[in-house]
Amino acid sequence: MRHLMSPLDFSVEELDQLMDLAGDIEKNPAKYAHACEGKKLATLFYEPSTRTRLSHEAAMLNLGGSVLGFSTADSSSATKGESVSDTIRMISCYADICAMRHPKEGASMVACQHSDIPVINAGDGGHQHPTQTLTDLLTIRSLKGHLDHMTIGLCGDLKFGRTVHSLIHALVRYPGVKFILISPEELRLPSYIRSDVLDRKNVPYEEVVRLEDALPDLDLLYMTRVQKERFFNEEDYVRMKDFYILDAKKMELAPEDMYVLHPLPRVNEISVEVDDDPRAAYFKQAKYGVYIRMALILTLLEIKVD
Repeated sequence: MRHLMSPLDFSVEELDQLMDLAGDIEKNPAKYAHACEGKKLATLFYEPSTRTRLSHEAAMLNLGGSVLGFSTADSSSATKGESVSDTIRMISCYADICAMRHPKEGASMVACQHSDIPVINAGDGGHQHPTQTLTDLLTIRSLKGHLDHMTIGLCGDLKFGRTVHSLIHALVRYPGVKFILISPEELRLPSYIRSDVLDRKNVPYEEVVRLEDALPDLDLLYMTRVQKERFFNEEDYVRMKDFYILDAKKMELAPEDMYVLHPLPRVNEISVEVDDDPRAAYFKQAKYGVYIRMALILTLLEIKVD
């Protein structure tokens, strides 16, 4: 039995196979419409989510399976003090696979150690968000045709942004990737990721504060929101939340083939006027998220469709 805790749980070759499967699902949805009949996905979401929860549920429903679970900790026995390990033991009696989001780092790892069914980490604190990373990789490969030899700008909350942390871990395995890290001083990429991941693997990167300085050199811009829920006080959040706003004027500085990604939800960091730009790919990204999660469910349940 296999779980997904980190993007690194799959080798580059396995990621290619997963993305190939997602591509086939996109082209031939009817072929997979009954692949998970009789199977159940449990979604255990201890913190709010729209895209991640609903895309997992849509993925299972598209495969002919069914879903059960809860969308907030308040609607679970966590309010009574039930531990994650006890919850997953119980859920293992009801479902065939589980997707779990939790505000505490490492919670999904605890779950998989006590689970009798595959566990998908759907986000744990500021740590990892591997299914978003799989979505990002599929989106980039579909739009650019490859995942190597490109300059990627990561902009916004690089300190708490688990999507950014997961994406860096995944992309450093591809040759010729360079990062431009765009953030205010207070939200810089954590030093342990710079030293343990980028420096250790000799991956080139620059740190800049102004988005305008980076845009002309990018093949891809990955925007993130400043996450209110990760701040300890309102004052710091208010000061940081509108630090970056990508608008039509700034997009004029970017190359014609530079795509804009965003894990969503957005607040103010991308102006709605950018939505009509053909380089805006964040809603396509959400659609790719369903295909890759369908592929992941099939892979973890070891279901093959001929």
